[in-house]
Amino acid sequence: MQIILLEKVVNVGDLGEVVRVKDGFARNFLIPQKKARRATEKALKEFEERRAELERLQAEKLAKAQAVGEKLNDYVLVIAQKAGVDGRLFGSVTNMDIATALTEKGFEGVHKSQIRMTEGAIKAIGEHGLQVSLHPDVLCDITVRVEGALS
Repeated sequence: MQIILLEKVVNVGDLGEVVRVKDGFARNFLIPQKKARRATEKALKEFEERRAELERLQAEKLAKAQAVGEKLNDYVLVIAQKAGVDGRLFGSVTNMDIATALTEKGFEGVHKSQIRMTEGAIKAIGEHGLQVSLHPDVLCDITVRVEGALS
């Protein structure tokens, strides 16, 4: 299916590009989240009329993400969890726990889908590095220090 991108999408394209993607990806993800529209003649004309407004909105989102990213880069987040004597956690620290903790610390607008945990959920005490993708162009590295509380 051919679509017009209404914002930058990682590994797909930039704002305004007409790209071909799989039907399911367009129907189930891009179109419902208002990241794209079907590439019809009418939609292309409407996009060209709104192009300046969409570019301005995209620039505002980028500026906001960069401002949060400057504060967040190299941030050390401390999370306390119940742990056994051997250092393993009872349960795990997930991206939802990290997003909630960051929001409590004052980093507004960080969602669980923006947390990139390459090694999966954290299941042990210690320091763990991960990335937060605030915008397709803004990627921050943070450290999560999990401290154990004996139960």
